Amino acid sequence: MAEKQTAGHDRLGDFAPQFAELNDDVLFGEVWSRESELSPHDRSMITIAALMSAGQFEQLKSHIALGKQHGITKTEIVEIITQLAFYCGWPKAWSAFPIAKAIYGEEE
Repeated sequence: MAEKQTAGHDRLGDFAPQFAELNDDVLFGEVWSRESELSPHDRSMITIAALMSAGQFEQLKSHIALGKQHGITKTEIVEIITQLAFYCGWPKAWSAFPIAKAIYGEEE
Protein backbone atom coordinates (compact mmCIF):
# COMPACT_ATOMS: atom_id res chain seq x y z
CA MET A 1 0.00 0.00 0.00
CA ALA A 2 1.21 3.47 -0.86
CA GLU A 3 2.54 5.75 1.84
CA LYS A 4 0.16 8.54 2.96
CA GLN A 5 0.87 11.68 0.93
CA THR A 6 0.91 14.98 2.83
CA ALA A 7 2.65 17.32 0.36
CA GLY A 8 -0.55 19.19 -0.41
CA HIS A 9 -1.37 19.82 3.22
CA ASP A 10 2.27 20.58 4.05
CA ARG A 11 2.77 23.08 1.21
CA LEU A 12 -0.69 24.50 0.56
CA GLY A 13 -2.93 23.48 3.47
CA ASP A 14 -3.28 26.99 4.88
CA PHE A 15 -3.46 28.75 1.50
CA ALA A 16 -5.55 26.31 -0.59
CA PRO A 17 -6.99 23.68 1.76
CA GLN A 18 -9.46 22.17 -0.74
CA PHE A 19 -6.73 21.75 -3.38
CA ALA A 20 -4.46 20.20 -0.74
CA GLU A 21 -7.22 17.76 0.22
CA LEU A 22 -7.84 16.81 -3.42
CA ASN A 23 -4.11 16.26 -3.96
CA ASP A 24 -3.44 14.21 -0.84
CA ASP A 25 -6.72 12.41 -0.23
CA VAL A 26 -8.17 11.93 -3.72
CA LEU A 27 -5.25 11.81 -6.17
CA PHE A 28 -2.67 10.15 -3.94
CA GLY A 29 -5.10 8.62 -1.44
CA GLU A 30 -7.75 7.12 -3.70
CA VAL A 31 -6.34 6.97 -7.24
CA TRP A 32 -2.74 5.94 -6.49
CA SER A 33 -3.94 3.36 -3.94
CA ARG A 34 -5.85 1.31 -6.54
CA GLU A 35 -2.92 -1.08 -6.81
CA SER A 36 -4.99 -4.03 -8.01
CA GLU A 37 -5.88 -2.02 -11.13
CA LEU A 38 -2.41 -0.56 -11.81
CA SER A 39 0.77 -0.98 -9.80
CA PRO A 40 2.58 2.02 -8.29
CA HIS A 41 5.52 1.14 -10.60
CA ASP A 42 3.32 1.43 -13.68
CA ARG A 43 1.51 4.54 -12.40
CA SER A 44 4.91 6.16 -11.89
CA MET A 45 6.01 5.28 -15.41
CA ILE A 46 2.83 6.78 -16.85
CA THR A 47 3.11 9.89 -14.70
CA ILE A 48 6.77 10.41 -15.63
CA ALA A 49 5.86 10.12 -19.32
CA ALA A 50 3.00 12.61 -18.96
CA LEU A 51 5.07 15.15 -17.03
CA MET A 52 8.04 14.91 -19.38
CA SER A 53 5.87 15.25 -22.47
CA ALA A 54 4.21 18.33 -20.96
CA GLY A 55 7.56 19.84 -19.97
CA GLN A 56 6.61 19.89 -16.27
CA PHE A 57 10.15 19.41 -14.99
CA GLU A 58 9.53 20.74 -11.47
CA GLN A 59 6.98 17.96 -10.83
CA LEU A 60 9.05 15.50 -12.86
CA LYS A 61 11.79 15.63 -10.25
CA SER A 62 9.55 14.44 -7.42
CA HIS A 63 7.88 11.81 -9.61
CA ILE A 64 11.18 10.34 -10.79
CA ALA A 65 12.17 10.06 -7.12
CA LEU A 66 8.80 8.47 -6.33
CA GLY A 67 9.25 6.14 -9.30
CA LYS A 68 12.57 5.01 -7.88
CA GLN A 69 10.78 4.21 -4.61
CA HIS A 70 8.23 2.26 -6.65
CA GLY A 71 10.96 0.12 -8.19
CA ILE A 72 11.77 1.90 -11.44
CA THR A 73 15.38 1.01 -12.10
CA LYS A 74 18.12 3.20 -13.57
CA THR A 75 17.92 1.15 -16.77
CA GLU A 76 14.16 1.70 -16.97
CA ILE A 77 14.33 5.47 -16.37
CA VAL A 78 17.01 5.82 -19.06
CA GLU A 79 14.84 3.84 -21.48
CA ILE A 80 11.72 5.82 -20.59
CA ILE A 81 13.46 9.13 -21.27
CA THR A 82 15.14 7.83 -24.44
CA GLN A 83 11.82 6.52 -25.80
CA LEU A 84 10.07 9.79 -24.98
CA ALA A 85 12.81 11.81 -26.68
CA PHE A 86 11.46 10.59 -30.02
CA TYR A 87 7.80 11.17 -29.17
CA CYS A 88 7.83 14.41 -27.17
CA GLY A 89 11.10 16.10 -27.99
CA TRP A 90 14.85 15.79 -27.82
CA PRO A 91 15.25 18.97 -25.72
CA LYS A 92 12.83 17.58 -23.13
CA ALA A 93 15.00 14.47 -22.83
CA TRP A 94 18.06 16.68 -22.34
CA SER A 95 16.15 18.44 -19.56
CA ALA A 96 14.95 15.19 -17.97
CA PHE A 97 18.27 13.34 -17.94
CA PRO A 98 20.00 15.64 -15.40
CA ILE A 99 17.02 15.17 -13.06
CA ALA A 100 17.21 11.39 -13.39
CA LYS A 101 20.98 11.39 -13.04
CA ALA A 102 20.75 13.43 -9.82
CA ILE A 103 18.26 10.93 -8.38
CA TYR A 104 19.86 7.71 -9.61
CA GLY A 105 23.46 8.83 -9.62
CA GLU A 106 25.91 6.42 -11.12
CA GLU A 107 24.24 3.26 -9.77
CA GLU A 108 24.05 0.25 -12.03
